[in-house]
Amino acid sequence: MFFRLFQRKRAFTLIELLVVIAIIAILIGMLLPAVQKVREAANRSVCLNNLKQLTLATHNFASGNQDKLPGGMQAWYPGNGYPGGPFHFMVLPYIEQDNIVNSLRNGGIYYSWGTGGGVNGQQVVVKTFLCPSDASHNNGIAPQGGWTASSYSRNYYMFDTGGGYQASAGGHYFTLSKYTLGNIPDGTSNTVGIVERYASLPAYNWAALWSHHGQDRFHWGYSQWAPVYGPWGLYLPQIGIKYTTAHPYYPNGGHTGNLLVGMMDGTARGVSAGVTQATWNAVLQPDDGVQPGGNW
Repeated sequence: MFFRLFQRKRAFTLIELLVVIAIIAILIGMLLPAVQKVREAANRSVCLNNLKQLTLATHNFASGNQDKLPGGMQAWYPGNGYPGGPFHFMVLPYIEQDNIVNSLRNGGIYYSWGTGGGVNGQQVVVKTFLCPSDASHNNGIAPQGGWTASSYSRNYYMFDTGGGYQASAGGHYFTLSKYTLGNIPDGTSNTVGIVERYASLPAYNWAALWSHHGQDRFHWGYSQWAPVYGPWGLYLPQIGIKYTTAHPYYPNGGHTGNLLVGMMDGTARGVSAGVTQATWNAVLQPDDGVQPGGNW
């Protein structure tokens, strides 16, 4: 009896330890997809909210500007050294980013300037402009030049097909919207305002630099630095593509299974890979008179 009390307990054998480790690895392998699914659901929720905020910002802009919508490039505030302001600048006051607007209006800091230039350059990342599933940027900074970027691009057919030479704005060229909020021919619920598009597209050295300075030329909004989709064609969304190979002519993003868009009625929704070209054309063009098909 006394001898048995002081016997050593038998240790695990190597095989037993390996079995335990294998079981733990299997459990982790089973749990990881569930964790990733929960994380993606959270990212999707944030992204949908961002798109809603941006489309509602165009509504609030219209409320303060005789029902006019923000243009792709339009007259900007005096004193900042550039006559034109791009779409993302114009919606800043309506997503609680007045501090950036006021600084620019008063000729102050050139917020979000690239690392290589500017006067009093200071990078300010706006989280509302970034999808949490977009891994193409570095904490809001695009690798191309160190400028702050956006995961969301405006619909060219909605915001850029009007305008031209503006003598009343100092003789510059701007791209403006042909529509007011109240006269979109196909209706706000049938028209896309904003699409997802990777902030950086390294395969083509393109980036959606919302903070790029306001050049006043008519073609600026279609350059490799602008967050705009559509001037090159009505290309279907690239769903499930990696940012390393994504093409700048297409809408694309980091979500699995669909692409998220903001509608002109202030809602946001997903677009599946099953959307047809006819339906996509219909929701991108505000005045073609075509209703989306059943695959919408």
